[in-house]
Amino acid sequence: MTTDTYPQTTERAHRIERFWFPGPWVGGIAMILGPLLMSAGVLVRIRYHFFFPQQLEAYDAEPALMVAAYSLFVAGNVLMWPAVATLARLIGVTRPGWAVWGGTLVTLGLFTRTFHGGIDHLAFQLVDVQGLEAATRAVSDSYTAWHLFRLPALAVVVGWIVLAIGAYRSGVLGPVRSIALGCMWVLALGTLKGTEPQSLLAVAGLCVAFVPLGVRVLRDGPGPTGRTWAWTALAVVLGVLLVLFDLDG
Repeated sequence: MTTDTYPQTTERAHRIERFWFPGPWVGGIAMILGPLLMSAGVLVRIRYHFFFPQQLEAYDAEPALMVAAYSLFVAGNVLMWPAVATLARLIGVTRPGWAVWGGTLVTLGLFTRTFHGGIDHLAFQLVDVQGLEAATRAVSDSYTAWHLFRLPALAVVVGWIVLAIGAYRSGVLGPVRSIALGCMWVLALGTLKGTEPQSLLAVAGLCVAFVPLGVRVLRDGPGPTGRTWAWTALAVVLGVLLVLFDLDG
């Protein structure tokens, strides 16, 4: 062993300790945007009955509005994974067990909701291609069909409760905001689920718990470097170009 091995190893360990994924900027922004997008999606479709026949009828009557509602919701759901990972990291400083189980269970539930978002998209396309009656019959006949992502369904319920308890026990969130976070367990899950009364409670609780925490994470984290801003700008430009290309196609 050379004399400079130990200092190099120590410096590497410090760098690893300082780094965490997804980082304060991605995590903080996701904590703010994720709940707001999900809430917007819930509110945009609130005028229609929550069950799938009425959701398909709503799409047939106002396709742009329903596409916007479901797109906002699923976009917010996808953004929840870095938000949940960030919360789990904060919890894990003092309560690693609660962080691991809560973060894992909630993330599994997020996969299930994203999968249902794909089913919702296909159901709407059936209305365009085959008509409302045929699309409603197809969804009805296949509504209880088994699929792999039905297995983590319980994680949707349990995960948010475990994460909320971990947030409280670790001191990351106070009792009120921990309870608000735990209210996410009542958010309806399944194909073409519109806005139910408990959906409003769930997304409101998510905003109360996550948005202020996201602001705090951004405020307390290190500022972005010039290279970070450059890569962010490039990613935004490429994203806009891809959307425009897809719309044109």
